[in-house]
Amino acid sequence: MNSSQRNPVEIFVTEAEDLLLRIEEIALELDAGGAANDLINPLFRAFHTLKGSGAMFGFDTVAAFTHHVETVLDQVREGRVALSKELIGLILRSQDHIKALLDAAQSNQAAPLAVGTEIIAALNCCLPSTNVMEPPGSQPDQNQASKPVEPGDDSPRQTYQIHFRPPPDLMSSGTNPICLLNELRQLGDCAITAATEDVPALDQLQPDRCYFAWDIRLATNRGINAIRDVFMFVEDESELKIELAGVPAQLVGKAVSAAPVATAAGTAPEKPASNPAARAGSRKFSSKDSSVRVPSDRLDRLVNLVGELVMNQSRLSQVAAVANQANLAGPVEELERLVDELRDNVLGIRMMPIGATFSRFKRLVHDLSAELGKEIDLVAQGEETELDKTVLDQLGDPLVHLIRNSIDHGIELPEARLAAGKARRGIIRLAAAHVGSNVVITITDDGRGIDPEAVRAKAVEKGLLAPEAKLSEREMYELIFRPGFSTAKQVSNVSGRGVGMDVVKRQFEALRGQIAMSSEPGCGTTITLTLPLTLAIIDGLLVEIGRDQFIVPMSVVTENVELQRSDRGRNNGRNVIAVRGELVPYVRLREAFALTGPELETEKIVIARHGADRVGLVVDRVVGSHQTVIQPLGRFFRKIDLVSGATIMGDGRVALIFDLGGLVRMANEHQNRPAAAISVQDLGRSTPTINKTTIAPDFRAHPSKKHNEINHQN
Repeated sequence: MNSSQRNPVEIFVTEAEDLLLRIEEIALELDAGGAANDLINPLFRAFHTLKGSGAMFGFDTVAAFTHHVETVLDQVREGRVALSKELIGLILRSQDHIKALLDAAQSNQAAPLAVGTEIIAALNCCLPSTNVMEPPGSQPDQNQASKPVEPGDDSPRQTYQIHFRPPPDLMSSGTNPICLLNELRQLGDCAITAATEDVPALDQLQPDRCYFAWDIRLATNRGINAIRDVFMFVEDESELKIELAGVPAQLVGKAVSAAPVATAAGTAPEKPASNPAARAGSRKFSSKDSSVRVPSDRLDRLVNLVGELVMNQSRLSQVAAVANQANLAGPVEELERLVDELRDNVLGIRMMPIGATFSRFKRLVHDLSAELGKEIDLVAQGEETELDKTVLDQLGDPLVHLIRNSIDHGIELPEARLAAGKARRGIIRLAAAHVGSNVVITITDDGRGIDPEAVRAKAVEKGLLAPEAKLSEREMYELIFRPGFSTAKQVSNVSGRGVGMDVVKRQFEALRGQIAMSSEPGCGTTITLTLPLTLAIIDGLLVEIGRDQFIVPMSVVTENVELQRSDRGRNNGRNVIAVRGELVPYVRLREAFALTGPELETEKIVIARHGADRVGLVVDRVVGSHQTVIQPLGRFFRKIDLVSGATIMGDGRVALIFDLGGLVRMANEHQNRPAAAISVQDLGRSTPTINKTTIAPDFRAHPSKKHNEINHQN
């Protein structure tokens, strides 16, 4: 078998992860007060699919344990067991245990059966005494799941009227409606009438299309849930109505198509499919599915190939421009258009909705708030916002830390919230939205907020700030991102050691993102994260300093202005320039990088936004926009944080991609040294501690005595 192909076990594990995530979402929604009648059936269906598919692929321990959970949920559906907070907690524990069983099976480790036995014992306490199940290990074969207790011969016999109209492409997904009808016959006395009014003429008939609908009258003592189970894996796409004869009972599913529906005539009855999971699997891989699972390493390889194609296309365009051949210009322009379209489509394939990442935090909030004795709801917004999978993979851990901080430091205990005139339950809002070429994520809580004076006092206590220093509120909040800083009065399992916020800041900056914080004491805190859509190919602004070329990410560029030689000595020698009525500080990159060469009479300043401030980068020339394929610099250059990568130009030269945050930190690091003294060796040193203030206020408030010196408040 080709190594790139996925075997059925890998496919099952991937689908099991999706089902477990769905189980967690439903259980948390139930815990938050969701309608049990609407959620129990999908929850039961997810466990049912896990059990059947697990047994099919040899995960017998998973199937045996899941059977016990399924049996309890079946009793909930029948109204024999009440849905309580304790039972929802057991469902969440069961989800964790099934995940542990899958991990153990994949790593060839011993399954944690003792945990499963404990959970099953707790599930038994929820059941009526006649339905108590034996835990694994107490039966001759612990992997053999016993049959769930269902209504049987002692239950009253009732007659149901069923209307079933499947989707037109039902059979193309591998499901035969005759099998479903035969399963209904096994439940009791069944009379089936076919509706044939939508069957087309013979010359228009397609053998794989479904044209029939059926009206069924079924007398059974098995109950309505047994009927629903027959249609479990087709009800979402079908028109299905189940009524107790003479009394409307309930509408299950919904009509999703106004087109003619039902099946080709002449299909012979077949033996009903005994394994519902087999039908579920065939539906998941049906031709009508709108998505295909592809391993991420294949996508990474495809993106790399497209990157190589973009660079070679750029070289070809440059060669064509030099050749100046009319018969060559047309094909090269057409190739450029096709490569651009291919690039956009390939990058789009790697874009994923951020909702899958957000959903992970509902369980975190549920468990941690219970541990701390708090009542907190997580509200997610903008879950459809798409972000590059590479960015998403590195986004989870920093977000976990920020949300834990909001739970621990931000949201108060219920009694304290009531005393402050707030609702008993706190709210953490997690929102995402596209803003230009970036994605902006905000984490907002309605807790106690951050007291700037408390932050100041802690900074003075730790020697991070002089007692007489004057900082703005925003600059005060920047102290929270200093290593070792924490306002927690006690060290706990959640926070208090001052480890994390500085790491979070570095992680976001490594993703070429920015983090900002605002707060109102007594009302709450908002953390704003700005991230690029992708880390693979970006729009950049190509600039030159002497013969060297550099790229400034277009997402941070606001405008370009000219700097005349005569203007450099103005503003009392400070490196600032007036732009639209505001003084903007700038860094002369020629001097900062100690690049040789004659200075130009007129230079260009690229105005870029860094957080809430603007900063200028002085270069010799602005060449224009450039599609930039980001190449990593490698481990040898891992400590050079002034650049986030490099790209290969059309002529084969390498252009470095500026990291604006690194440039600002460099300016702060060398606040008391002439910029011309900064050598290339300096750039390879580890990142210094970020200064207490940002670059913009320092330039405006603290003039320099030397013309070419970058000055900041000490």
